[in-house]
Amino acid sequence: MIEITSANSFLNLKNELSDLKIDSSFLSWEFHSALETSGSVGKNSGWIPFPIVAKSEGKMVGFMPIYLKEHSYGEYVFDWSWAEAFHKSGLNYYPKMISAIPFTPITGRRIIAESIDIKRMMVKALEKILLDHKISSCHILFPNEEDTTLFNDMGWLQREGVQFRWENKDYDNFEQFLSNLSHNKRKKIKQERKKINNLNIEVITKQGNLICDEDIEFFYACYCNTYMLHNSSPYLTKEFFYQLNKNMPNKLVFIFAEKEGRRIASALNVISEQSLYGRYWGALEYIPSLHFELCYYAGQEFCIQNKLKYFEGGAQGEHKLARGFDPFKTFSNHFIANSEFKSAIESFLSKEKTHMTMYTDELEERSAFKKK
Repeated sequence: MIEITSANSFLNLKNELSDLKIDSSFLSWEFHSALETSGSVGKNSGWIPFPIVAKSEGKMVGFMPIYLKEHSYGEYVFDWSWAEAFHKSGLNYYPKMISAIPFTPITGRRIIAESIDIKRMMVKALEKILLDHKISSCHILFPNEEDTTLFNDMGWLQREGVQFRWENKDYDNFEQFLSNLSHNKRKKIKQERKKINNLNIEVITKQGNLICDEDIEFFYACYCNTYMLHNSSPYLTKEFFYQLNKNMPNKLVFIFAEKEGRRIASALNVISEQSLYGRYWGALEYIPSLHFELCYYAGQEFCIQNKLKYFEGGAQGEHKLARGFDPFKTFSNHFIANSEFKSAIESFLSKEKTHMTMYTDELEERSAFKKK
């Protein structure tokens, strides 16, 4: 007998999640509990934890990271126009539900379960919650191909996007990677790195027990400065990064830039499975090409040295193409309770998909690698 329930917190799921042997840093109790205990999600944030769990004889056999949302900030799959259309029709779009990693546009599993049958049962239970409580919609953000196929089969709408990912093709060193690029792209990267070297800027990488409070304090100042430059406010609290370092220090990779013994910039990456994920960056002093050094080249070198297969440098950014990143498809799935709006959104997504296919084809033509 499978029992499917919802909870109002991730904090009490620590022991149960360990039964599922989740190998993703972003789906782990350590990550979600850091978000909650730091106040980055929860009361007054617009992100209300609502995890869905499936149990059999008291043992957890399924899990979905669900949040009730009172806005659409921090999602990276933009539905503001959908919300506006609902409101113009006198309907409530918020609260809505999403299955996502808050503030983290990273592809991965969104339903963890012991079998496909349990996954289907959880999706049906989720649909029932939406209809019973008259919630406008649910959005599955950045599911992997297996999960997005399941939602497609169950009648959910699918939306496509594109991000950029660098692949470590068993390179021995950074020079070997560069040798696979076209002459112009290889030359450009060498010039950018030379500029940083000529300024006597030292790049320092820290991981695990090498990370100290001073590192987090400096990083957070950089993180906040990035938002300030864009006339915005940071989503994550300083306490989140302290909690993350406490919960999973070996999964964090801080990269700092120092000039004449003074720190001027930093970037934070997270290791999950066989990938390195670039998450946040900031600088207290503007120096041309420093962003590329800390956010791309240092990360690529870390992957080569530590034999990680992929490096994802964050959402958006066509400039990543010139640095050896390739485009790849991302997905989201959507359950729209109102049948008229579902039909209208389905039509919109069909047209958007055509444009997205053309855009992706264009990106692939601009690859930095030598033409075969």
